[in-house]
Amino acid sequence: MFRYSEITAPSVSVRDAVPSDLDAVTEIYAHYVERTAATFELTPPNRRDWSQRYWTAAAAGLPFLVAELNGTVAGYAHGARWKPRAAYRRTVEDSVYVAPTATGLGVGGALLAALIKACATADVRELIAVVVDTGDPASLTLHRRHGFREIGRLTAVGFKHGRWWDTVLLQRSLR
Repeated sequence: MFRYSEITAPSVSVRDAVPSDLDAVTEIYAHYVERTAATFELTPPNRRDWSQRYWTAAAAGLPFLVAELNGTVAGYAHGARWKPRAAYRRTVEDSVYVAPTATGLGVGGALLAALIKACATADVRELIAVVVDTGDPASLTLHRRHGFREIGRLTAVGFKHGRWWDTVLLQRSLR
């Protein structure tokens, strides 16, 4: 007979990314670029592009994290400056992506929680999430569970896969 006590969720661990993680990051993100509207990039960034993003985050003192399941990178999250103008220097946009084989296992939640904590340590004041409204509530739900509130909608701002998409703006204050 099956007993619920025998169910164990896989253990998710989150850590700072290192350059050798960028191959996995490249692969995870390519899935979303090529197969979904979750990102408005049309061509997947290559390993060199990810290296530049990684080092840009590091130079700005912003977190770049990976989550592991059983020793394999199963997702990543990082912060990027919201806008290049100096007055925005303490406002950061988050990015959280989970490997398609690891969705629903708590990876996104572990990453976002760790990212919020790391951003607070990095003297970030406001976190912004820009979520494409694909009809799948997962990303919006994830952000709301972590204290983000919806602050607006940009209508039909991205064209991908033959249609126009809205984005929902969410914000969380870390002060």
